[in-house]
Amino acid sequence: MRIGVPKEIKVHEYRVGLTPCSVQELSSAGHAIMVEQDAGVGIGFSNEDYRDAGADIGVVEDVFAAELVVKVKEPQLPEIERLRRGQVLFTYLHLAADRAQTEALMRSGVTAIAYETVTAAEGGLPLLTPMSEVAGRMSVQVGAVALQRASGGRGVLLGGVPGVAPGKVVVLGGGVAGTNAAQMAVGLQADVTVLDKSVARLRWLSEQFEGRAKVLMASEQAVREAVLEADLVIGSVLIPGAAAPKLVTRDMVRQMKKGAAMVDISIDQGGCFETSRPTTHDDPMYVEEGVVHYCVTNMPGAVARTAALALNNVTLPYVHALSKHGWKRAFDLDPDFANGLNVHRGMVRHEKVADALGLRCMPAAA
Repeated sequence: MRIGVPKEIKVHEYRVGLTPCSVQELSSAGHAIMVEQDAGVGIGFSNEDYRDAGADIGVVEDVFAAELVVKVKEPQLPEIERLRRGQVLFTYLHLAADRAQTEALMRSGVTAIAYETVTAAEGGLPLLTPMSEVAGRMSVQVGAVALQRASGGRGVLLGGVPGVAPGKVVVLGGGVAGTNAAQMAVGLQADVTVLDKSVARLRWLSEQFEGRAKVLMASEQAVREAVLEADLVIGSVLIPGAAAPKLVTRDMVRQMKKGAAMVDISIDQGGCFETSRPTTHDDPMYVEEGVVHYCVTNMPGAVARTAALALNNVTLPYVHALSKHGWKRAFDLDPDFANGLNVHRGMVRHEKVADALGLRCMPAAA
């Protein structure tokens, strides 16, 4: 199969869909890989590295002529214009918060498979997990910067110092991203509270942190009380394929401590704070209702080399399956992989995406 790997064009996005190591494996299996010139330069992979791995180097038109296009971030509108019926796109999509992208993909006729809705037999979202780990860990770093006075924050050091209380960190959602955020905050010796709606997850978190973090049921009252006391709130709520629920209202933000900080990891799915709006690495923070917000939609792009390597570790087996069998047979062999199908032949094929956008959902076989 012919596989295309474009250079990402989202602002400050340096990750790449396939690393030279991945290209070498696919090339050895007999596939032809076309990598856009300088696609990996931002994370230290030269064009020569890709040639040595067996890829051809071309321009964007060559890459988007491939049968299978492997990316990292959702295609921007100029990229969607290059897609066509019969082609397969494999990347993060996050369509529930982006009607314009969804409709453009529908018009293109492409078969679009989203990393973030692929499931695993044992549960979980295997292609989202590594980026959730990265974003969770990053959230505390960027939150600590947002709290600095120069960023408009309260001037609070998360770990405090002897004689001065540590900062209060509240993590909404105890999934992969939330757990990693809490681990980092605990490591900094902050005062950490994690809220989640799953009793089973709360028990697991309690065992995991052994009293180093408070673990609470995420009732509306508990969320409000925790948020109003917080120095840093991290939103890490996920409903696979669907828009994130708005757990923190504008009224709650208005009542927070002035100069507190909020990091919305859920912003790709619309965000879980009512005051959230997408930002970029060029201009990542803004102040709303006296609170510093960080809402970058591609957080892992800031640590692009680590993120790209971690992503390739989990996506490569699926690229092998698509290139060897084609998407239909690959789905037959792995029904959990089939949950990644979001758009095909001009229709939305994922129920939660369709529900979030108010669109009709057609079964994958139609």
